[in-house]
Amino acid sequence: MADQWITSVGLDIGTSTTKMVISRLKIVRSSGVLSLPRFQIAERELLYASPIYSTPLLSSDEIHAERIWAIVAQEYEQAGILPADIKSGAVIITGETANKTNAQHILHLLAERAGDFVVATAGADLEGLLAGKGAGAEQRSWQLRGAVANIDIGGGTANAAIFHRGKLLGTVAFHVGGRLIRIDSTGTILEVSPSIRPWLQEAGYTVQPGDRLSLLQLNEICLAMCRCIMDYLSGRGSCAELTALMIGTPLPSIPSIEEWMVSGGVGQLMVETMPPRSLEDAAVHQDIGPLLAHAWKELTANYPARQIQADQTVRATVIGAGMQSTEISGATVHLDASLLPIRNLPVLKLDLSPQLLVQDSALAERFDALMRDGASLFALDRSPPFGLALSGTHHLTYPTLQYIADKLYLSFTHHFPHSEAMVVICETDIAKALGQSLSRRCAQRPKVICIDQIRVEHGDYIDLGEPISGIMIPVVVKTLAFQGQGRGEESGR
Repeated sequence: MADQWITSVGLDIGTSTTKMVISRLKIVRSSGVLSLPRFQIAERELLYASPIYSTPLLSSDEIHAERIWAIVAQEYEQAGILPADIKSGAVIITGETANKTNAQHILHLLAERAGDFVVATAGADLEGLLAGKGAGAEQRSWQLRGAVANIDIGGGTANAAIFHRGKLLGTVAFHVGGRLIRIDSTGTILEVSPSIRPWLQEAGYTVQPGDRLSLLQLNEICLAMCRCIMDYLSGRGSCAELTALMIGTPLPSIPSIEEWMVSGGVGQLMVETMPPRSLEDAAVHQDIGPLLAHAWKELTANYPARQIQADQTVRATVIGAGMQSTEISGATVHLDASLLPIRNLPVLKLDLSPQLLVQDSALAERFDALMRDGASLFALDRSPPFGLALSGTHHLTYPTLQYIADKLYLSFTHHFPHSEAMVVICETDIAKALGQSLSRRCAQRPKVICIDQIRVEHGDYIDLGEPISGIMIPVVVKTLAFQGQGRGEESGR
């Protein structure tokens, strides 16, 4: 198969701004002609970046759905593409916007209208991961012995992602953002977000709409927010009010961070603006964004991590979503194309250890326990109810593979007799053989999709796109919050 390019879209609907990118992903065969076909994304090319729009709202708690769609439609036309051209990508609702009453409605509306494989996802950890990729922290971490952190500070949240040698070590999010406190040019407080009020109270600040604060007082609040994050990430300990500032739970450990960078709208302000010298300067956007940007810059010299410039700032998340979120399955897939695309499929995982495969009834019992978990966690009328990920499948013999297929078929059809589809995700190249074995037993009910070369974890969500050239599937793996869910149902990597 000749190398192919597919078109990917990324759309980020944030607290303050909305932006979109169009990119091309080059898919190449990475295996020899005498080996099983393996494919990977070898190049990512940014084709088009939209202007940055103010996120349209109907009210303080509702997104303007039709204006969002109007932006998307206009930018598709400007970029010269059709929804049918899109084969991969992500729609991300981030920051405070993810808490709006119609956020999920917006996601599904865009997923339906914007292309066959535009993925609807939300969550602080997904935002942090994608921003870290788009900002260049993941790539930079390959070059260093120590860890690299990207802190994406937008209008409603600060999402940190820590990488080491290209591997994500963890993400953590905070209620820190430019739009959490809105001000005018006199220092009068226009609005205080509910998400920052607990921290303000814990930190001893009384801030209410209508209050008038000086530049010094506003700067002190922003310094305290940034110091709390920086103390935590640098391992200096936690500020007393950290629990009120953090979204979810802390990471189990913090590695020594050699470099950190800041993306998001606040990262852009760090590059573009001078320190505010007056309330008029501070309130140029009617929020505390400029003050947060320069509070971070002011504090940086007090910490051991080197501050470096992010490759992307305000567009980091959307570039990560549009260019960095797709993997390719295709060595030995077995599928029924009529079932695709499948979006937001939860994953349960089973490690097929050698002991599990040789002990009498052990495999059947584990499959049954996993199916009971699936039945209790997910909707019984969903088809497929979840995807089953199998690890530990190296060097399976043919009889062992048939044994696995037999026990899996009996357990799945017993617990989900009305499901019309079964999805199995394999780390190794057994998908075709296992899929065919399952299909013989299922006799078209349920239909079987079995894919390979994809590594997922228990609790992930995945999206399966339509086949490319009949033998490859674009896959987006989305990981739930690493240490607690935070906002939204899903987040990802």
